[in-house]
Amino acid sequence: MALIVDIEKKLGDFTLTSRFEAGEETLAILGASGCGKSMTLKCIAGIETPDRGYIALDGQVLYDSASKVNLAVRKRGIGYLFQDYALFPNMTVAQNIACGIQNKDSRAEIVDELIGAFFLNGLEKQFPAQLSGGQKQRVALARMLASRPDLLMLDEPFSALDSFLKWQLEQEILKLRDRFSGTILFVSHNRDEVYRLCDRIAVMEDGATQSVLSKTELYHNPQTLSAALLSGCKNISPAKRTGDHSLFAESWNVHLATQQTIPYGLKYVGFRAHQFELANGDSTNILPCRVVRLIDDMFSVILLCMPLDVPPSDDALLRFEMPKSVWETLKEKDTLYFRMPEDQLILMR
Repeated sequence: MALIVDIEKKLGDFTLTSRFEAGEETLAILGASGCGKSMTLKCIAGIETPDRGYIALDGQVLYDSASKVNLAVRKRGIGYLFQDYALFPNMTVAQNIACGIQNKDSRAEIVDELIGAFFLNGLEKQFPAQLSGGQKQRVALARMLASRPDLLMLDEPFSALDSFLKWQLEQEILKLRDRFSGTILFVSHNRDEVYRLCDRIAVMEDGATQSVLSKTELYHNPQTLSAALLSGCKNISPAKRTGDHSLFAESWNVHLATQQTIPYGLKYVGFRAHQFELANGDSTNILPCRVVRLIDDMFSVILLCMPLDVPPSDDALLRFEMPKSVWETLKEKDTLYFRMPEDQLILMR
């Protein structure tokens, strides 16, 4: 493995416990705001010092509390994109990009290459105060790459970009993945970004890495409640195991059959808003519902539904998403029957 992280750091009542390994890949650190994602990156970069633990990159020890090793930031070979960009306000765009390039002979060539790659043509002599948020972010990305680092760390790199520019920069990062032979750490709370750009995902919750999964595993078998929520699963209920292939979903007051064997430690069951079948009420895994709210999306409709014979509550509310053309055939019905296929249920412990 190229990167090994096993650290702990206490900040008041918050404790960071970050443990994972990454090779020549793009590894996402996915979690809600305040869960410790950015602090993990700062400890790897050497900006913050863990209380204890070990960090190594390509066989070189960056930090080891037992051996009292704590390599200086400039010696770690890490390119780091900060959330607030951290551009030098008294330097132009070109100067900001050039400041990390050690080889004077190739400095101008590298700057020109990165100016073009990040759509900064015509802004070379502008200062940070004259740039938009998206332009500042692109300068910060270019400066990060200019030093030819061994490890790249991107802390929510698309947070200030509009959708079109975000798409363009996503393509640049995909190209970067193809030509960069080291590890890329990608911090985000956006599961769509992670799915498009990353190979594996380290899920963080309340300061601790919960699991490291492939993106396919995160979507189809997230295993824990926090991972399921981060993967975008909107329909989740506390559940009790009633057999090897049967359970009771408490919030929806329904017995469900599953294709997979149900673990004894089952705590929750979930299913995704678009993975349902419309039924007539005489099959298994049926939820008869009434629509309580319709949300008109760009290309689909989102139905917020309450199961029949269940006291109204936010916990029982279900979300279904369907094409507008399908909704047109259903909108006059008082009761809709949704079927949750046995092979689409998400089981969590």
